[in-house]
Amino acid sequence: MGRRGTWWWVLLVLVVLALGVGGFWVNSPPPITKAMRVVLPTGSGSLRIGQILAEAGAIRSAWAWLALVWVRGWQNDLKAGTYEILPGRSLIAVADQVRRGETLRFRYQIIEGWNLDQMARYFEQLGYFRAQEFLSLTSGPGMIRPTWLPAGLDRLEGFLFPSTYELPAETLGARAAVSQMLSTFEKTALPLWRAQAKPARPLKDWVALASLVEKEAAVGEERATIAGVFANRLRLGMPLASDPTVEYAFGIRQTADTPLTYAQVRQPSPYNTYINPGLPPTPIASPGLASLEAALAPAATPYLYFVARYDGTHVFSRTEAEHEQAKRQIRAERRAGTGSDPQPR
Repeated sequence: MGRRGTWWWVLLVLVVLALGVGGFWVNSPPPITKAMRVVLPTGSGSLRIGQILAEAGAIRSAWAWLALVWVRGWQNDLKAGTYEILPGRSLIAVADQVRRGETLRFRYQIIEGWNLDQMARYFEQLGYFRAQEFLSLTSGPGMIRPTWLPAGLDRLEGFLFPSTYELPAETLGARAAVSQMLSTFEKTALPLWRAQAKPARPLKDWVALASLVEKEAAVGEERATIAGVFANRLRLGMPLASDPTVEYAFGIRQTADTPLTYAQVRQPSPYNTYINPGLPPTPIASPGLASLEAALAPAATPYLYFVARYDGTHVFSRTEAEHEQAKRQIRAERRAGTGSDPQPR
């Protein structure tokens, strides 16, 4: 082989090495040290997406991006949205993330039994939006009103379905969160009520009863029985005497060591079911599916009273005399260090 042939081989090796090094370089992760957010607008083509990613520093080369997505056949699969690009991600990894549409999403969890104030504080603590923004959309004149919502309500208490949710970064906001929870109630809870040939209670009253069951029941097996006690008292015209309605009315919270006082349970409020017969004017919290089902089909029970043991269970009684005896027994247990002062119903 002559000198010319030798030089051609050397040149070929150098070209191969250059392509290999170049390919390794463009596919290697860029020098970023923390996660970055990149917004890919709707309607952006493959090259424009590559340019946006390269300008943000998420990839090394827009042209290498374009070549990759065309070789892989991904050019029609790239999805718009807000992406979080983590440090150490290669060109192929970023392209696959955009192809799969793995956009930045924010998760939140609404707990059964939460009221509007608790939800508002929760969202503000997460840093998603201000508490007042949430409250202005869930109560008062600016409240969101779906067509199925009962007329006359001034708050969405009870109709924001408790569950775990996700919202994409580009739509994160109070309005989107409220709409998402209302939509879930419409799809999950409302069909249960509508499936009844002749509902025992209007929609508002069903949810209000379910909210009391949610706040009173700590043990799932007792939900239907507690609903049955309330149903019995409603039928007989007896006050429901539910502590959570007093707590809701006056923004207080009792504990085993600081139970509600006589003055508190006699304090006037439309929500105080110690002094007002019937259900409260609106639900007092967001009931979960189990409580909604219990309120829809209360247990056929002879009980009219229950008293909390503070271990999550209750003692149920048929008569006031039995009820008073149960309270005395639980007080004795608490004094002996084996229980807590009871709260009557």
